[in-house]
Amino acid sequence: MSRSICRDSAVAAGLDDIQLKRLAEVARTTADRGGQELMRHYGKLSSVENKGRLGDLVTNADLAAERIVLQALEATTPEIAVLAEESGAQGEQDGLRWCVDPLDGTTNFAHGYPFFATSIGLTWKQQPILGAIAVPFLNETYWAAPGIGAFCNDQSIRVSACRQLDDALLVTGFAYDRHTRLDNNYAEFCWFTHRTHGVRRGGAAAVDLAFVATGRQDGYWERGLAPWDLAAGVALVELAGGIVSGYKGEPFDINTGRILACGPDLHQQMVEGLAEVTPLDGTSYGAPEIQTMGA
Repeated sequence: MSRSICRDSAVAAGLDDIQLKRLAEVARTTADRGGQELMRHYGKLSSVENKGRLGDLVTNADLAAERIVLQALEATTPEIAVLAEESGAQGEQDGLRWCVDPLDGTTNFAHGYPFFATSIGLTWKQQPILGAIAVPFLNETYWAAPGIGAFCNDQSIRVSACRQLDDALLVTGFAYDRHTRLDNNYAEFCWFTHRTHGVRRGGAAAVDLAFVATGRQDGYWERGLAPWDLAAGVALVELAGGIVSGYKGEPFDINTGRILACGPDLHQQMVEGLAEVTPLDGTSYGAPEIQTMGA
């Protein structure tokens, strides 16, 4: 796949290298501020509420971190629209837009499980350009922009060089509506678990993508995600040398909620793996004649 999502989007948006560097710094410093706010609340939450779906939580930490992030973005880039998980859309959503997840991994956070992040991604016409993901418990901030590269703090990062699915460590997640929908990723989880070194479930899509970008995990797929879950992480993986696509290898579309992200050598193998799995709802992602999970 020769198309560059991030570089093409930056060119289409008319952003030069100086502007990209400035916006990357805004994303990085703002994600850091969100992460710092999360750590102020970690282990001492005052409220945890359900947003209407089983397991879909919001805490006072989500709200506090989002408030700080939005204030920082308003002060530095008032001309750029925002889509934030808790407060929704502000401004023209099809131009330059910040996608903000103040606390990705809220369920983890609420239980004291230290796998969570603040994620801030910039898109143009709903295609990722750049972004930053602060993982404050680890004191790590991942950030990336076209023409600059991908980094963890100040160290350059790259996706893993894993060449065979048999040798891979993968990561995935399960959507909030898995309780009520058969299209819930369980079949793929089993298939890949039997054909790799293992599949992890972190519970925070932004951290999963950051770990793929830095080579800690070799590949990632998931469904049921929102733009704020994906925008920054897609930029990280692609600019760290990885490939990001839909399940069938088609161009990535942030609005489908589905993503496949991995190193170049694993991409076709993961596409073929997904094609061999018939999810429990009876649909197929790949060759329609294959209707079993495989031996």
